[in-house]
Amino acid sequence: MDKDVLRRMLDEVQLGRVSVDAALARLAGLPFEDLGFAKVDHHRALRAGGPEAVFCPGKSPAQVVAIAGRLAEHHGNVLATRCDPTIAAAVAAAGLPCRYHPIARLLVVRPEPVEGVGLIAIASAGTADLPVAEEAALVAEALGNRVERLTDCGVAGLHRLLAHREVLGEANAIVAVAGMEGALPSVIGGLVDRPVIAVPTSVGYGTALGGLAALLAMLTSCAPGVSVVNIDNGYGAAHQASQINRLAVKLR
Repeated sequence: MDKDVLRRMLDEVQLGRVSVDAALARLAGLPFEDLGFAKVDHHRALRAGGPEAVFCPGKSPAQVVAIAGRLAEHHGNVLATRCDPTIAAAVAAAGLPCRYHPIARLLVVRPEPVEGVGLIAIASAGTADLPVAEEAALVAEALGNRVERLTDCGVAGLHRLLAHREVLGEANAIVAVAGMEGALPSVIGGLVDRPVIAVPTSVGYGTALGGLAALLAMLTSCAPGVSVVNIDNGYGAAHQASQINRLAVKLR
C-alpha cells in the first residue's frame, strides 16, 4: 500500500470529506504490487473477507518466499496451499515466522491466534480423506471461524455420522469431504437444514477416476442445499463456509 495514498485518505476521513465506508471502497480498488513474476493483491481481504493465498505448485521456493513475505507485511495468517516440505523449509530459512501442517500440506506464514466465531463443521468420510478435510479446517480457522472436526463418519457406517447430529444441527455451515462414491454430502443434506458444501476427493479405486465419480455424484445429489467445489478443494470449501458462517453470525 502506498503510504502517501493512505496518509491522504486518512486526512480526508478525519476532516470529514470522505466517509469510512467510502475510504474502504477506495482502498479495495488500489493497485496491486508488481513483483515481476507475480502481482500481489494486498487488498483482497477488504473485498473478499480474507487475504490472498499462495498456491505453491508450479512456483519455485524463491517465488513463494517473495510472495509470502510481501503478504506477511500486511496480514497475519498468510496461507500457502499445497506446500511441500522443501518450500516450507525455504520460507522458514528466509526468517519468516511460519507453521507447517504436513497432513494438509498447508503453510501458515506469520501465524496469529484468532478467536473463532460461529461454527463450521468439517465432516470427512474416511481417514484417507483427512488431508483435504484438514486443509479445509485449518483454512476456516485461519479465517476466524470456530471449527468442529468430524472424522471417519462415512456412509459405510452410518451410525458414526448419526452420533454427530447435534453438532451438525448447530453448525452454520457444513463441509462434507468424501471420495469413493461421494455419498456423504447427500446424507448430511437430508438430515439438517444447514448449507452443505461438498468436497469430492481423489480417493478411490479405478472407476473413481481420481475423484470424478464423487464429483458427479455430488453434482447430481437430490438433497437440497448442497453445493459442490472442485476435487480436493478444501481451501475453496473453507472460504465458502466462512462467508456463510459470518453472514449467519451478523444476522443474529
